[in-house]
Amino acid sequence: MSEALVISGPCAAESREQVLTSARQIAEAGADIFRAGVWKPRTEPGGFEGVGEPALEWLAEAQEITGIPAATEVATREHVRLALKHGIRVLWLGARTTTNPFLVQQIADEILHSSLTHLQILIKNPVSPDLRLWKGAIERIRQAGVTQVYAVHRGFQTGQPSPYRNAPVWSVPFALKLELPDVPLLLDPSHMAGDAALVPELSRQAMRLGYDGLMIEAHCCPAEAQSDRDQQLTPAELGELLSSLRDSVNPSFRNSVDPSVRNSDLSALRARLDETDDTLFLLLLQRMQISRQIGDYKRAHNLPILQEKRYAELVQKRLDWARQNRLDPDTIRRILDAIHEESCRWQL
Repeated sequence: MSEALVISGPCAAESREQVLTSARQIAEAGADIFRAGVWKPRTEPGGFEGVGEPALEWLAEAQEITGIPAATEVATREHVRLALKHGIRVLWLGARTTTNPFLVQQIADEILHSSLTHLQILIKNPVSPDLRLWKGAIERIRQAGVTQVYAVHRGFQTGQPSPYRNAPVWSVPFALKLELPDVPLLLDPSHMAGDAALVPELSRQAMRLGYDGLMIEAHCCPAEAQSDRDQQLTPAELGELLSSLRDSVNPSFRNSVDPSVRNSDLSALRARLDETDDTLFLLLLQRMQISRQIGDYKRAHNLPILQEKRYAELVQKRLDWARQNRLDPDTIRRILDAIHEESCRWQL
């Protein structure tokens, strides 16, 4: 998978033998960076919370044996200090940390204090689909002097039904890429899927969408993993996935400056897309103008703007239609909610 960064390893470092075995096999499968969690934040107490500092020695040893860098998650400035002490030069901020600007700033301050600005820092999206939090975390780390900062899309908790553990909400990483085009974008299909069987297809989607790499969990024996066992591949499965991606994805597709310059067919399709968007937005304006007329009628007859029963029926009808036409119901629901909110504003 040339030209795409591949980061892989177990959810957690559990023992020296597990770390070194996984690292050797994952390096052989073609990964560029070996990852393993040392401190594991758990939603509830009592679960496996990681080995802590002793595991950093195993990661340092894995670097020496495989020749590829090791990465681990940090959530406090003390984590940063200990990781750097043991020679770990690739760090990532988890979703919970990205959500908290206080923690991000403390980590940025520790990095600045260390003067190790050549670090590679991976920043996962926040738990909720909040573009400003994600962008803000990236900017805080960059202000500390770090030039190698990567955004990692691992999905979001939306409160809506989804086949995935964390819904993709693709619009958020796309918006991030528009605002920070120089920040490489990676996909974490493991945390997004929550199921190892779904990881390959999500990985293929990421490559087709132009992502710059993947962060995939792989364990030498997933069935024995002490955390997130259901979403971890075996190193052999990782190797097969990377091989299939290498065969099916043209690397130049991800790095082309403007394919339409060389591809007249794509230019024609984009022209049709622009025409369709023009029609779509014109229809949206017409809908809002009708909403204003409805608002006038409601005021004249002392009727409330919000008609909850009608809106619920409308939503259900459109969601049923979306499913029949292979559209994502979560996306359609967000579109409907946005249109409804704007319609209510026109009725005021």
